[in-house]
Amino acid sequence: MAVNRRTLLRTGLTVTAIGATGIIRPSLATAVAEPQIYDTRNWHARDPNGAITVLNQRPTFIVVHHTAGPNSNDFSLDHAFQVARDIQNLHMDTNGWIDTGQQLTNSRGGFVLEGRHRSLEVLTGGTRHVMGAHVANNNSTCIGIENEGLYTSVNVPTALWNSLVNLVAYIAQQYAIPTSVEAAAAACADPRNHRYTPAAGLPELRAAVAAKLGHSIAAAEPATWPLLQPGTTGDKVLAAQHLLRAHGLPVPVDGVFGAATFDAVRLFAVKSSVPYEPCYAYPHADESGLLGSSLWPLLARPTFASASDDFGRAARILMSAKGSRASTDRLIDTPGWQSLLA
Repeated sequence: MAVNRRTLLRTGLTVTAIGATGIIRPSLATAVAEPQIYDTRNWHARDPNGAITVLNQRPTFIVVHHTAGPNSNDFSLDHAFQVARDIQNLHMDTNGWIDTGQQLTNSRGGFVLEGRHRSLEVLTGGTRHVMGAHVANNNSTCIGIENEGLYTSVNVPTALWNSLVNLVAYIAQQYAIPTSVEAAAAACADPRNHRYTPAAGLPELRAAVAAKLGHSIAAAEPATWPLLQPGTTGDKVLAAQHLLRAHGLPVPVDGVFGAATFDAVRLFAVKSSVPYEPCYAYPHADESGLLGSSLWPLLARPTFASASDDFGRAARILMSAKGSRASTDRLIDTPGWQSLLA
């Protein structure tokens, strides 16, 4: 299984109809059959402790999350049911939500389950939207899929991947969502804020969904910010370390995203009042120190590439890595940083 799929599910993604490029529009000739989706009665869900809100509008985003829980070797339906119950318990008892936050759950065995009550009924109708609690401030526009597992060092099971592709295609078909795909950043404060960072599996998912719908995609990716995380090395990490130092955070400048860099990023987020809002369904993983699109625009302040401080050093490192011949006297603004980091 390709590493890029693993990265995609580790970081989460958003399939969006906003600012679309490479739009896939399903046709009747290539209709995707409704997948088997087990409803809340099947997995013996608790009753919600509040009214489920159903909006008279279609969602315009499909957001894919990861549970970040243990990668179980139990691929059975019974296990999938238990995963759904565990998620609901966490969301209701710990998060204080009225029900499961996301509308749909996808197990490592490839079983798809209804998450929030009434989600299956409303999805089948294709004209309304059950409002969830998985994307802060944007739940009125987003339908969410929670995928079981954590894929920082292991590959995505084929059953889960195939199920995800089919499910995304079906949702896009039901709601007439153009499936231009933009990935959200890792800690999922980013899909919550609708800021985008590319996940490496994004082109593969987009191509697979297009094929399912009988279309092809050939379009440029939208401008995004990179994701840096423990184990990442290279010029982008080195530049990030200089930027962190420019903001007064002690961090080595060795081009290796280690524990010290993770802690510095986490502290920068706190100092910048960027809330840590993990979107996964198990409280086991810590992604608070990952550097994604919610932080880059705050970290990479406009500067002249000739500046003698750490901002200038970061810009020159990235320019050199790209073989840029542009004058060091030019101003590096936010789009300029984004281009250098691409």
